[in-house]
Amino acid sequence: MPRKKAKRLKVFLFSLAALLFLGLIAAGYALQRLAVTPRSLGPYLEHRSLGHNPLIEKAGHTLNLVLTGLDRGDSEPYAMPQMQIGAQANSASGANNATAIVAGLAGRLVIIASAEEARQAIAQARPGDRISFLPGVYRFAGQGSIPVSQPGRDGDRITVTAERPGTVILEFNILEGFIVSAPYWTFENLVIKGVCKDDSDCEHAFHVVGKGAHFIARNNTITDFNAQFKINGQGGFFPDEGLIESNSMSNSRARDTAQPVTMVDMVAASAWVIRRNLMTDFIKAQGDKISYGGFAKGAGSGNRFEENMLVCEQRLKGYPGSRVGLSFGGGGTGKAFCRDKRCITEQDRGVMQSNLIIACSDDGMYINRAATSRLIHNTLIDTSGITVRFPESSADLEGNLVDGRIYSRDGGLARGVDNRESLVASLYLGWHGVRRLFADAAQLDLAWASTAPRMKSRHPGILDLCGVARPDQPAYGAFEDFSACYRPRTPVNAINN
Repeated sequence: MPRKKAKRLKVFLFSLAALLFLGLIAAGYALQRLAVTPRSLGPYLEHRSLGHNPLIEKAGHTLNLVLTGLDRGDSEPYAMPQMQIGAQANSASGANNATAIVAGLAGRLVIIASAEEARQAIAQARPGDRISFLPGVYRFAGQGSIPVSQPGRDGDRITVTAERPGTVILEFNILEGFIVSAPYWTFENLVIKGVCKDDSDCEHAFHVVGKGAHFIARNNTITDFNAQFKINGQGGFFPDEGLIESNSMSNSRARDTAQPVTMVDMVAASAWVIRRNLMTDFIKAQGDKISYGGFAKGAGSGNRFEENMLVCEQRLKGYPGSRVGLSFGGGGTGKAFCRDKRCITEQDRGVMQSNLIIACSDDGMYINRAATSRLIHNTLIDTSGITVRFPESSADLEGNLVDGRIYSRDGGLARGVDNRESLVASLYLGWHGVRRLFADAAQLDLAWASTAPRMKSRHPGILDLCGVARPDQPAYGAFEDFSACYRPRTPVNAINN
């Protein structure tokens, strides 16, 4: 080949390589700027291909599989370690010495041996009563929901309990279980199962409404409902200042319903604390196929999600649709259901702190028309990340460790200080820098692979996911040492049906 031709070929090849390199840089920059993760782009492309010829539809489906696979990695079910988060076999709130607890209270110890006795005791309860189920399986069906309408008092709560966690199973073949419309009730140490053949017939284990303020649910295991907890106003009253603490919530199958699927569905209530709960497998198989672990919306304020562990898809994987971890604002609220009848904002002054959120097909955290939110020290793994959306939304984010991106859109304001997140372009190459900080994120081995990455700022004293006080210079994310969240499993003589 003549020298001139060879030189021209070299110049051409060099120019082509330079153009490709610049194109890759431009594409990477665009992807980073748009903050569109592969798990978001893939379903969009497949949806856009529908209705075209079979070749285009197949190409869209294949692109979705490839992009989602690059982003999400292995799709094997997660093996759950035994955690101090969620319901515990030995509950500090439980009472083997019921007599000592009842002593000094204004109420009575009421022993329950049947579903009918439970209905009667709850209907006739007085302040201070402790309604205690004997060990057994109790089926509620045919008589409708269980009204909880007698008020307790501050200092004289009414408690419904199993004295030993795991020994009492309540089976609900009813649309709603406990409808709590009176204040100062506690439910603890119970196993509650939805057993309806049609998933649309098992809506809520607990429906807290109107005057049902100061509600507490602690150390319960609740499975197979569209919403384990539904909370909303009624008749101009709002059930404020509730606590949902140390409960385990899950579903054994995808919910075959078009009804909302959200484990903690809170509308128009304020000053609730959702703490140290374990929430897994909340999948909506029909309708819009969008589901949430928990949200607070409807113009409430001062609600907190803290020290919770959510695995959107633990055992149930491969379903189409969107799973979102936690949200202020959810999908929005009709004005008639808003606390102020306007919903200028869906939430004010909400806090999400020290939560671990894993395996969500969509955002781990979604802020929708929620003002002055604070997102502090959360860890998100295998999610799209955090979205702050619409002009009404503002959020301060600090110390979060995000496998995904932190993104504001449609006028939302995200003020980020000292967070760690993924480089979006790297996700298209199957590179997950945040996951590599852990020993084996795909197996939920969340020990640090090397030295824990530490923040530049100081946040001493804040409790982490495992209940440990943080040092002066804390690690990014929800925990200092994930092994502190493990616990030895104490065998429980739970009754199996």
